[in-house]
Amino acid sequence: MSKVHNVIIIGSGPAGYTAGLYAARAMLEPLMFAGYMSGGQLMLTSDVENFPGYPKGIGGPEMMIELREQAERFGLEVRDQNVESVDLSEQPYKVVVEGETFLTQAIIVSTGAESIWLNAPGEEAQKGRGISTCATCDGAFFKNEEVMVIGGGDSACEEATFLTRFASKVTLVHRRDTFRASTIMYERALKHEKIEIKTFRQVKEWLSDEKGLTGAVLEDPRDGTTENINVTGAFIAIGHKPITGFLEGQVEVDEEGYILHKRHTMTSVEGVFAAGDVVDTRYKQAITAAGMGCQAAMDVEKWLEDQH
Repeated sequence: MSKVHNVIIIGSGPAGYTAGLYAARAMLEPLMFAGYMSGGQLMLTSDVENFPGYPKGIGGPEMMIELREQAERFGLEVRDQNVESVDLSEQPYKVVVEGETFLTQAIIVSTGAESIWLNAPGEEAQKGRGISTCATCDGAFFKNEEVMVIGGGDSACEEATFLTRFASKVTLVHRRDTFRASTIMYERALKHEKIEIKTFRQVKEWLSDEKGLTGAVLEDPRDGTTENINVTGAFIAIGHKPITGFLEGQVEVDEEGYILHKRHTMTSVEGVFAAGDVVDTRYKQAITAAGMGCQAAMDVEKWLEDQH
């Protein structure tokens, strides 16, 4: 515990690995706790076609492996462990990992946000094989196919409208008959000729065969009656939950729990920075997360220089 690290990066994914790459190249000897499920949400994405530099696309897990190897080549130390807690009350900061305490001058939080899943029967096996939480990422794989979107907010209506570029039909499923979405987003979905809206419906069970998703059993929550819907793709758009529990309220967040930037990528605590989907409530793309990871590492380098 005697060694004080320059910077500890908590979390991996595009933001964390890019931060690690830049911090390592700046000779900061960064230490990363990537988590037991390292790589972030791209580990559930079968193909990434919208990241610059991959003209033929690349698998999400493959991209994360390459990002990690690149950062490690320059000296990033990665440990596949979860951070239990941090103590930001005084410098150097304390990071507790499996009962062991590490000291650091600066921290970059890049733990991301996890999609909220339905957890209906059959869902786990079809994640990335037809069931997705990102239409922007995966919509193009469903050209001329029938898909469904689950949710009642702006994200659901926006994703349903976006998917009409590819799919032959989009069914928007919502468990109630009132939508949280803004009027303009809802009206856009309602009036689109490719979109059918089914209210008072929730997924009771996912259906699949050896090739992947084939549909779902929809249940009416009012009386329990069911119907089957045939789709090859489904997009769950019921929200995200930022992974910030280990911070125990020591860093300022918004009403949904996303970390707030105060100056560039610095949080409300001096020397604590944040990057990627743990901050981002708007874009949630691999490229924007990577860009913010770069910014955070450069901000850390400048901040450390200013301390001396």
